Amino acid sequence: MLKRNFKWAYQPITKLSHFPIIFHFSIADIITHKFTLSSNERLKSRKIIERLFKQGKSFSHFPFRIIYVENENAETPLQAGFTVSARNFKKAVDRNRIKRLMREAYRLQKNPLREHLEKSHKSIAVFFVYTGNELPQYDFVFDKINTALQRLEKLVSE
Repeated sequence: MLKRNFKWAYQPITKLSHFPIIFHFSIADIITHKFTLSSNERLKSRKIIERLFKQGKSFSHFPFRIIYVENENAETPLQAGFTVSARNFKKAVDRNRIKRLMREAYRLQKNPLREHLEKSHKSIAVFFVYTGNELPQYDFVFDKINTALQRLEKLVSE
């Protein structure tokens, strides 16, 4: 029988350099906000999605096209959907990865927009369409989603 050495698992973490993850938010944000993307916050209704593409307003912020519409009778003030063109990315693996990156960046940064909508008693549905033709890095997606959400907050408040 093979014996394995698990000494490394019991060594205490003594330095912060053992944590290679860089967080883009403070400890106070972690305490006061829930960084989740629950099923009722995802845009799944076929009726709302059809209305979004027919009547919705849109703007572009490369590599995204953001489409939004006011949403009456919504469970939450903010619902979001994500898509990637099969024309630009033939492999489903690539499309799924980009959508995963988009959802994660959105999940971590949606709270300021959500709070703004709650204060103004509004509800919107948003759809993020990835229009680029290269596989992006997470930092790039994070920054672009951040600026897109800030711009969306300004447009909704008008």
